[in-house]
Amino acid sequence: MKYIKPTIVIIIFILIFIFLNKLLSPKYMTDLVEGNMTYEYYGEEKNHEVIFIGDCEVYANFSPMVLYEQEGIISYVRGNSQQLIWQSYYMLKETLKYETPKVVVFNVNSMRYSEPVSEAYNRLAIDKMKWSKEKVDIIKASMTEEESFLSYLIPLLRYHSRFDKLTSEDFKYLLKTKNNTYNGFLINKNVKPLENLPTKRRLANYNFSENCYEYLNKITELCKQNNIKLVLIKAPSVYPYWYDEYEEQIQKYAKENNLDYYNFKEKVQEIGIDYSADTYDGGLHLNLEGATKLSKYFSKILKEKYRLTDYREDEEISKIYNEKLERYKEAIK
Repeated sequence: MKYIKPTIVIIIFILIFIFLNKLLSPKYMTDLVEGNMTYEYYGEEKNHEVIFIGDCEVYANFSPMVLYEQEGIISYVRGNSQQLIWQSYYMLKETLKYETPKVVVFNVNSMRYSEPVSEAYNRLAIDKMKWSKEKVDIIKASMTEEESFLSYLIPLLRYHSRFDKLTSEDFKYLLKTKNNTYNGFLINKNVKPLENLPTKRRLANYNFSENCYEYLNKITELCKQNNIKLVLIKAPSVYPYWYDEYEEQIQKYAKENNLDYYNFKEKVQEIGIDYSADTYDGGLHLNLEGATKLSKYFSKILKEKYRLTDYREDEEISKIYNEKLERYKEAIK
């Protein structure tokens, strides 16, 4: 009997500790919804033939619902704000534990960043990732000098100061979440026209770093090992400036590794993108209208070149995706 009380105290302490960890961690439901994108993937059926990986240039610009409606393509966007290339690599590596797509589409914009950018962006991508070897590796590769691994392991160490900033959202979504994206695509219907083209500033060095090339090689090799077609793309974002020297390096890499590469910035007229109406932030990202145009254009390339299945003809999967498509259309009304 004398051991019962200490045991109860320990159990109560552990439960309180778990409760506070969940309560004080950001929920990313109505504010900074990008922070829940990683988590949303786990609740999806794992039957995607196309997986997009990359930064905001994928989750803002490519709509899997449009790809399905146009060509019957089943796809998912595993992208986050400022998702760096090593983060994309570990996200892909984790994805292959769940499914093996026919095509992986990687947006090359993150090649310009050779080091971690900020803890805030790290948290959006990593906080809601399930614990695995890939999560351990992505944390180690992404941490800034001010961060500690322990703060990822025990969120309470990082978010204890949120105690007096809690809102009704923290309690409402303590035990449940909701999806803010549609297969990883984040809808934005706002319009903010491009008014001025970005200034082309001289850089001291235009070469992508060894670190970025190392992870691009890892992505390439991982796809090769799993018999996946890797496709490189550059979204048609005007900002930040994409230098000719960058373009030459990607074209050279694609040629040397027998990869397809599409720079959609060079195809804006063919796609029909109008930067006075099809962007929500002055040229950084496309809005819903622009993303719909780009997704329709790319869906034809994916279907024709990579012989993807038309799942609109599959009774079981089409039922799931027709329901998704209906919710998607309701959301954009």
